[in-house]
Amino acid sequence: MSLGRVLVIDDEAQMHRFLKPALESAGYEVERADTAAQGLRLAGGRAPDAVLLDLGLPDMDGQEVLQRLRAFSEVPVLVLSARDREAEKIAALDGGADDYLEKPFSVGELLARLRACLRRRLAQQGSPPVYSVGTLSVDLLKHEVRVADAPVALSRREFDLLAMLARNPGRVMTHRQLLTGVWGPAHVEDVQYLRVYIGQLRQKLADAADLIMTEPGIGYRLKEG
Repeated sequence: MSLGRVLVIDDEAQMHRFLKPALESAGYEVERADTAAQGLRLAGGRAPDAVLLDLGLPDMDGQEVLQRLRAFSEVPVLVLSARDREAEKIAALDGGADDYLEKPFSVGELLARLRACLRRRLAQQGSPPVYSVGTLSVDLLKHEVRVADAPVALSRREFDLLAMLARNPGRVMTHRQLLTGVWGPAHVEDVQYLRVYIGQLRQKLADAADLIMTEPGIGYRLKEG
């Protein structure tokens, strides 16, 4: 039984030779695209369950591919790239990528990231009202937060920030995404403001504070359950 269809958009034949058997042995069907144009056609026509996208394509920059893909699809996208600049990672995540993996990478890490992307998308489709991991519970409908079953009093902004992370467990949320989602587009540069609120949240969450993980220079992610 297939775990789903994965579209690999990469211009390196060696990468396809590496990824195809790794993905198939893990239970996935694999579609291959060597160019951005081919990848976008397959994404639109075959409706893959996930996309592995290289940023360095010959006919179009991967960031633009991501932008065009997001115009018609919410398919999970795991970006694969040799580019290690923080700005590239941030741009990809802000552009709608679900995660980012630098080349070279191990098969184990790739499969783990892919499984996480697929789990998050399924959870989002089901819209679970309660996020729970370890001792932390966040009820998104009742606006209630508990740690070890004890209620935690949060301000509206603190709850909105935690709720945004809880709706995307395991996913890196960039500074820009969090600031725009909680405070609005006028505050996209107020990174220090965000750090203060994250510090306050961690202090109030006490023993569950380490569930909010920092991605240096990029943003934050909430540990998956």
